[in-house]
Amino acid sequence: MKYRRLGGSGLLVSELGLGTMIFGENSDRGVAAADARRMIDAYLDAGGNHFDVANVYAGGRAEEIVGEALAGKRDRVVLTTKVRWPMGEGPNDAGLSRYHMFNSVEASLRRLGTDVIDVLYVHGWDPWTPLTETFSALHDLVSAGKVRYVGVSNFKAWQTMKALGLSDCKGWPRFIAAQYQYSLVVRDIEAEFTDLCLSEGVGLVPWGPLGGGFLSGKYRRGKPPTDASQGRIASTPDAWEESWARRATDRNWKIIDAVKEIASKQGRAASQVSLAWLLAQPAVSSVILGARTLEQLVDNIGAVTLELTPAELCLLDQASALPAAYPYRSVNAAMR
Repeated sequence: MKYRRLGGSGLLVSELGLGTMIFGENSDRGVAAADARRMIDAYLDAGGNHFDVANVYAGGRAEEIVGEALAGKRDRVVLTTKVRWPMGEGPNDAGLSRYHMFNSVEASLRRLGTDVIDVLYVHGWDPWTPLTETFSALHDLVSAGKVRYVGVSNFKAWQTMKALGLSDCKGWPRFIAAQYQYSLVVRDIEAEFTDLCLSEGVGLVPWGPLGGGFLSGKYRRGKPPTDASQGRIASTPDAWEESWARRATDRNWKIIDAVKEIASKQGRAASQVSLAWLLAQPAVSSVILGARTLEQLVDNIGAVTLELTPAELCLLDQASALPAAYPYRSVNAAMR
């Protein structure tokens, strides 16, 4: 596995990161602790060093599983986690206040069995807390040696730029990474975030790179999955991002056709083609894998040895292109 700079920082992360959202989750899609440890070991053996966790994953259990599995190996990895969403019933058990952030970081450090978080992501915008409070707290966490770098997830583009401007003005740590859903079937962020990340030295770290399993190529038109053994989509409510209702569109089936055409010619899995396309995008630093089984993980890791040709990338770009919305139509036309 190759390593890339995370944004404009000097931190090197493997081109594929290991997502842990369903580690320890008590659900049909959840990964038991023993299976998670086997996946972690396989990922390390493949050269991976980038672990993506969040305090809310399985109510903190994912952090515990990762911390236990990495005991004695902590110096080999880049360990990330997140703060924002509720971790209790109290009025201050959520948000980006100094109070909640300090409490959450201390709890994450205990669960992860470490004394420092390599990258702490703010996991979403908090409309109640002033940015100055959030970012002065991040500055103090970095100064105290509890956090090394900071990242952002689920902010709007203007919110991210406002935060970067504040950091630059105050001399506080700025975002080095941005986590957003991004794949051949979800390219919405390209309207703003690709240019933002490239111009500001923020590494794009996509999650959901296979569209909840849709881009694995195992689904068929008119045949929605009926149980969890058929993948995450089967148990995802229609209103959610990775649901069958959102995935089974004419555009997405055309994308699948293009992916399968390339996969057949290359003698590769459809999932590897889909991941290889993401790895070729200029703003991407590392792609988060969300495998449910060891077999899926091993298959997905194979994407690092696949280099798509310019013609293949063009085919995928055309099949997955979104219609330009205003004002991007006008802006793009004026630049031709």
